[in-house]
Amino acid sequence: MIVKYCGMQRKEDIEAVNRVRPDLVGFILVPGRRRYVAPETIQELRRVLLPEIKAVGVFIDEDIRVVQDLLSRGIIDIAQLHGNESDAYIRELKRATGAKVIKAFGVRDQGDLLKVETCEADLVLLDSPGGGTGETFGWRCLKDVKRPYILAGGLNTENIEEAVRMLHPFGVDVSSGIETDGKKDEEKMRSFMELLRKG
Repeated sequence: MIVKYCGMQRKEDIEAVNRVRPDLVGFILVPGRRRYVAPETIQELRRVLLPEIKAVGVFIDEDIRVVQDLLSRGIIDIAQLHGNESDAYIRELKRATGAKVIKAFGVRDQGDLLKVETCEADLVLLDSPGGGTGETFGWRCLKDVKRPYILAGGLNTENIEEAVRMLHPFGVDVSSGIETDGKKDEEKMRSFMELLRKG
């Protein structure tokens, strides 16, 4: 199972990540969001990040040229799209950069899952509506999803074992669940990973 720790902002976050070793780390590239980091900051943090841990840039309806530029310059390795980006946008991004693309879907009910199976992204991420809320959603509606997916939305050390046991996702994505007072907490990062490895 792949593990993504999202919302990295500080050098201390990256140093902790290097010790705990998730597969992916996420950087929020949406101005105005609480965990936003500028591309220049990501570039600095990448110098500290272990090369085997891939950097994911999180976008909402960003101009495709901006995403292409960040991928092409190696500031991020993977694009994660949380807006209304179409399959045509995803195809063009993959064609222009050769990079992997993750498409996020906010899930209220099974009706929201219709586009998931046919989406042209390399991976889909299933999240609470709006994303980044720290809230879970009704996981039971995911039981019939056929394609591999990353589970997100309100995951933490209290519920991760139940989520994995119930759904067997391809991957998990956590942000606020590994924070204390709005900052990444290495002890929570470590505990979360230990629970996953135990399962």
